[in-house]
Amino acid sequence: MEKKRWECSALPNGWKREEVTRKSGLSAGKSDVYYFSPTGKKFRSKPQLARYLGNSMDLSSFDFRTGKLLMSKLNKNRQRIHHDHSQSKGKPDLNTSLPVRQTASIFKQPVTKVTNHPSNKVKTDPQKAVEQPRQLFWEKKLSGLNTYDIAEELVKTMDLPKGLQGVGPGYTGNTLLSALASALHTSSAPITGQLSAAVEKNPGVWLNTTQPLCKAFMVTDEDIRKQEDLVYSVRKRLEEALMADMLAHMEEASTEAKSLKEESTDEETESV
Repeated sequence: MEKKRWECSALPNGWKREEVTRKSGLSAGKSDVYYFSPTGKKFRSKPQLARYLGNSMDLSSFDFRTGKLLMSKLNKNRQRIHHDHSQSKGKPDLNTSLPVRQTASIFKQPVTKVTNHPSNKVKTDPQKAVEQPRQLFWEKKLSGLNTYDIAEELVKTMDLPKGLQGVGPGYTGNTLLSALASALHTSSAPITGQLSAAVEKNPGVWLNTTQPLCKAFMVTDEDIRKQEDLVYSVRKRLEEALMADMLAHMEEASTEAKSLKEESTDEETESV
């Protein structure tokens, strides 16, 4: 290998550039470039050099291979810095009036200034407080959707009580079940159904969009007791299934331990 080292004028004083050229082998004629700091520390790549120098020098226009500054990149960096500096040097805005928001209705409305002072009064926009309109009979989009298990078999839907009856055109039990589930998940208000009797004559006019499309119903104490008994029976079956599974695992573990013990005894007997 042939090594040549000289000072690099593009870097601060004391920095040296070394070029190592291979004379033999498959990579003959190829050269590697290294840089040495004034203290003798060796750098093999430009990222290492940039991390070491930090903010003391900008290496964006430095060519690590040749050890020179690329004038094209240097001029671009100077133009960018000059442009940013000229943009930042503007006349100070001494206007203390509140800004004005241009709305879609081309009427100017003042912006309310909000501060953390206790005496500050925050104004509310009555137009934004109006509830957004909802699409009528949107629950019908849920019709025709079915649930399948992991074996791709249709899951049987639950049966609703007879007191729950749908209201509206083409309303089925499955659609009503989906609408009730959606109302329970998306609204914190109680589910009472359509309290107005006029909704049966014209649902498109007298419909309460905050409630599912079902007639008004009442949950009695008997319904609550039936539901509690159902939950208790399901939990009892689950407890029995978990206990049976645990006993099966314990029995399987004891059987495996017994078989391993017998195998070790047979091996000891054969060795004797």
